Amino acid sequence: MGMSLKIRTILLERNMSIKELSDKLGYNGTNFYTKLRKDNLTEKELHRIADILDCDYDGIFTFRDTGKQI
Repeated sequence: MGMSLKIRTILLERNMSIKELSDKLGYNGTNFYTKLRKDNLTEKELHRIADILDCDYDGIFTFRDTGKQI
């Protein structure tokens, strides 16, 4: 599941529209819609989105063979 789909799912849970999230992020609507459509969000943006949506975001890589996380 891509980040865009995850964000849209959380928005449904939080009863918030993409436009409302876009406004809280300070983006104009079309710019944020484009970022979501292309699934092109930076780590910094993901943290800001998580804060606005009252969630934790942990970008973690986990080695499949050892379970080590980075």
